[in-house]
Amino acid sequence: MSTVSALEPAPLLETDPLLDDRRTRIVVCCGSGGVGKTTTAAALGVRAAERGRKVVVLTIDPARRLAQSMGIASLDNIPRRVAGIDGSAGGELHAMMLDMKRTFDEIVEAHADAERARAILENPFYQSLSAGFAGTQEYMAMEKLGQLRSRDEWDLIIVDTPPSRSALDFLDAPKRLGSFLDGKFIKMLMAPAKIGGRAGMKFLNVGMSMMTGTLNKLMGAQLLRDVQTFVAAMDTMFGGFRTRADATYRLLQAQGTAFLVVAAPERDALREAAYFVERLAAEDMPLAGLVLNRVHGSGAAQLSAERALAAAENLDDGRIVDQIRGQAGTRTPEDGSPRAEGDHDDEDPDPAELLAAGLLRLHAERMQVIAREQRTRDRFTALHPEVPVAEVAALPGDVHDLEGLRTIGERLANGRPSGAA
Repeated sequence: MSTVSALEPAPLLETDPLLDDRRTRIVVCCGSGGVGKTTTAAALGVRAAERGRKVVVLTIDPARRLAQSMGIASLDNIPRRVAGIDGSAGGELHAMMLDMKRTFDEIVEAHADAERARAILENPFYQSLSAGFAGTQEYMAMEKLGQLRSRDEWDLIIVDTPPSRSALDFLDAPKRLGSFLDGKFIKMLMAPAKIGGRAGMKFLNVGMSMMTGTLNKLMGAQLLRDVQTFVAAMDTMFGGFRTRADATYRLLQAQGTAFLVVAAPERDALREAAYFVERLAAEDMPLAGLVLNRVHGSGAAQLSAERALAAAENLDDGRIVDQIRGQAGTRTPEDGSPRAEGDHDDEDPDPAELLAAGLLRLHAERMQVIAREQRTRDRFTALHPEVPVAEVAALPGDVHDLEGLRTIGERLANGRPSGAA
């Protein structure tokens, strides 16, 4: 007989002390897709604001659930005040969704004169780069986080990262940006702009005479010219990009930042969570703990799946025996006359027995799910016994309003659900 057994419980992740600590300035929620990361970030934002913090939630997830749950028609690149928050403790909540292109445009406009900024913004290569070039979203997330932190308007920033392993790509943004800027191809394209005039064109002709034909075939002549123009216009800005990215990276490593890895009690999600935990450790990022969402429980855990199934089968067997007895003539009609052999018992099954058997089977399925989740949690805890865990009991439906977010926040604070919906 299998039972729900567990290893020594993981340390408890206490989210309220984390949110209440005024030294905590940034909370980053990361994890794979579909595990409730956006909802967790929003719930933490609501709870922190109603406990007295001035909070802004930055979501990079393309889903619009955050806006809907907060009663905001739409989120954009500007923090919007969330109505309906209990501000009696002095807190308030703002929310925003990263607009990658708009963030890039703002950087250009802030760090280039009007003429150069216009040349960059109208450049076709820049427009493609800012709209969806690989890695741009993660880099711009770092830029926006740095901007929010430098404004000092909020004392807590909660970041909802993109789904899947790309959620940690923003940790690599400074390194990738440096490699891009220091690459031979970019240096070659930058050289004419640095030399200038006819000498620059002569250098370009000599330096690229062996490559121009190939590059034109790969990129197209117009795209190559667009890239050269873009690099020339951006030349003075590249150093600033790298400096700000490095500063934000250091900010993520500093005291006052806390990473929360969000997962569901499923094998693939916890495998990804283990990856996040190990990667954060390798990067010296401050991990606060694991949020385990949608954990199932039961108010009748003492009734095992095996016993429930056995009871359901006993009820079924009883009905079968009754039917067989009826066919064998062991039962008599209500008037007491003997039943002829071969007669059938046409009585309907007892509805109460049918209902009881069905409920027992549902309970057995729930207990099997609970046992499977426990085994999955145990495997994670065995690998990372030092990681604090907060378990959030599953809700019967989706979260679509502030009240639902408050419920999630309360369950996060409790951290050890004894039962679930």
